Amino acid sequence: MIMFDPVQLRSFLAVARARSFTRAAAELGVQQSTVSQHIRKLEQATGRPLFLRDTHTVLLTADGEAMLGFARALSEIHEQAAGYFAGSELRGRLRFGVSQDLALTQLPRILRHFRRTHPLVDLELTVELSGTLHARLQAGELDLVFAKRLAGQVDGQLVYREKLAWLGVPDLRLDPAGPVPLIIYPPPSITRSRALEVLAEQRRSWRAVCTSASLNGLAAAALGGLGVVPFVQRLGPAGLTEVPPQYRLPPLGDVEFVLLRTDRTVPESAEALAAAIRTAGARPDLAP
Repeated sequence: MIMFDPVQLRSFLAVARARSFTRAAAELGVQQSTVSQHIRKLEQATGRPLFLRDTHTVLLTADGEAMLGFARALSEIHEQAAGYFAGSELRGRLRFGVSQDLALTQLPRILRHFRRTHPLVDLELTVELSGTLHARLQAGELDLVFAKRLAGQVDGQLVYREKLAWLGVPDLRLDPAGPVPLIIYPPPSITRSRALEVLAEQRRSWRAVCTSASLNGLAAAALGGLGVVPFVQRLGPAGLTEVPPQYRLPPLGDVEFVLLRTDRTVPESAEALAAAIRTAGARPDLAP
């Protein structure tokens, strides 16, 4: 019977997320040779190649894609078992901040599991704009943050990467010669900053038809057909679709969801919650 080492599975998931052995090693805090050894042993255990790699790219094979699902499930079960037997030792206050975009997807399930396995931890949840969470973390008001950063930035530990898109109702009509009707978060929203940046690069005029710090507010305006909202494509509110290319809105690029801590000493419970988020991180669209 094949037995899978949780440490090797963790390295496999890190390489699958980062598409790079070097970045995966940096994320895990180990040498690249260690990650390569873990993947080699995992491939020996399965008897199948899991990655196609050359000097520039690292891609999952068909067997690697299959292994991805198994590795997520096995790692999550391992984390649950470890958390169950060690959870009672963790106690104290944990101040956790999470981006608005994530509050209604897989986060409720993760929090329920964390509360079951670590009942003595006093968890304080803050749901805010990513820019605000970054500032509050630096001010010492939060211990752990799960939020967005623009692709290419280096702060935080990468959990997964997503495409930003212009979303609107399916029958939305835009005037190609007029300003883009924007539905946006207020500053210091990272998505807002990116949207205004690409519109400026295209010299495209815009007007704010709705500004709201609430995801529900943005969704209501967009579903009412007031305009377009820049948002993570796979996390967009139900009823919204990507604006057709005929309107020539500039590409928004990718955004990355990351875990952030400060250099200050943080509660041990922060690492337990971070591990649970990393385990579930490859499925941002998972329903609670």
